[in-house]
Amino acid sequence: MTRALEAESHGTDMHDPAPPPRTEVDHDQIFSYQELARLDEALTMSSRETGLRFTLYIGDLGPKTRLRAEELHSLSGARPTESVLIAVSPGQKVVEVVTGASAARRLPDRACALAVLSMTTTFANGDLVGGIVGGLRQLSDQAGHPAGLRTH
Repeated sequence: MTRALEAESHGTDMHDPAPPPRTEVDHDQIFSYQELARLDEALTMSSRETGLRFTLYIGDLGPKTRLRAEELHSLSGARPTESVLIAVSPGQKVVEVVTGASAARRLPDRACALAVLSMTTTFANGDLVGGIVGGLRQLSDQAGHPAGLRTH
């Protein structure tokens, strides 16, 4: 059975009147509420600070990890050119970062590779959530603010 968590950044209104539908995998068994909140906050802040849309996939990527990550990126919603997908497959020990065309101009391959190296180092110490949060921060810092919000 594949366990996967898909998340995306969103606004600050986190008050959903209806509980999320039950799926085959209960994510509370994989991540604590606090860990999910940390991931959500990191995704939201990264998106707000950069104007890019960050999404996260955690789960098995199959035998062709890059192709699957690119497929997930293309399915991740509106504005794929301004989107960044971080796909983490802990069981396969693989991290893929896929950037759309606009996002790639602000996040070159080298910056993504350094973020992945930072994440995998933290993962090796047993901290999946901390690695992802740190990687998001690193990518956000590299991307900077959108051109319209820059003050200097």
